[in-house]
Amino acid sequence: MKKTFFIIFLSLSLFCDTENTYATPVEPVPSPISFQIEIQNWEAVNKLLPKYSKFTVVDVESGKSFDVQRRAGSRHADVQPLTREDTKIMKEIYDGNWSWRRRAVLILAQDSLIPASMHGMPHGAGSLQNGFRGHFCIHFLGSTTHRTGKSDINHHVMILKAAGRIDEYMNNLSPSQLLNVLFVTIKNGDKGLAKNIAISNQKNIKKELKKIEKIEAIQWALLQTKETEPYSIATEIPVKVNLFIRDIGLIRTKLSFTLVRTSPLSPWKVNIDPLLSSIN
Repeated sequence: MKKTFFIIFLSLSLFCDTENTYATPVEPVPSPISFQIEIQNWEAVNKLLPKYSKFTVVDVESGKSFDVQRRAGSRHADVQPLTREDTKIMKEIYDGNWSWRRRAVLILAQDSLIPASMHGMPHGAGSLQNGFRGHFCIHFLGSTTHRTGKSDINHHVMILKAAGRIDEYMNNLSPSQLLNVLFVTIKNGDKGLAKNIAISNQKNIKKELKKIEKIEAIQWALLQTKETEPYSIATEIPVKVNLFIRDIGLIRTKLSFTLVRTSPLSPWKVNIDPLLSSIN
């Protein structure tokens, strides 16, 4: 059976039969059980969730949840689904295909929900009888990769999404930083976040953004441009992009993105038309 977790407030209600009266004492109404989202850095989480600890992972987008056990990891948590049923639910979250794409998740630990980010690709060693060949990684604020020792921007964006801080973060980015985050959201397959950043000259941007589903892999490099003037409301940034498009294959191209804002105090938006045109 699929497990679904309802976030933030869980309450128990006492239902009374108004037509009958019983000579038994009335039990007190249970107090609401409250789970607060609390962003925590890796140093604190590392102590809260030590090796071999078990906890629940809640996918923010779907609301589905599954149980895991931390098995290793010094700079982030290397975890495994507890059972075959947990593996099945995790794979459903990734639409039936294992993927390196990051997803915003909440970790249920004690009475808190901790914002985090996971990918969905089995790799390395695994020891549980769960049908999952290896482990996967969960990153928290301040986590780094084991290979580079640096924070992963793909995970960082998803952590902020899970924490409910992504809009605040994006609204304060420079044009080049925002364009970089747009590519991160596309790489993670998050059309919802892409929609918050992107604008288009086309009438139906939702229809246009569906084209992003054709992008199976993407690499990019922002080319050097002049620093944006503090009071400017438009700028252009050239980018080298490698795209692997479904039914088309590899595309290597150079695109120029226009970023605009309505006033010097407004957040930047990215005109996504050059990317969408390259997909067709």
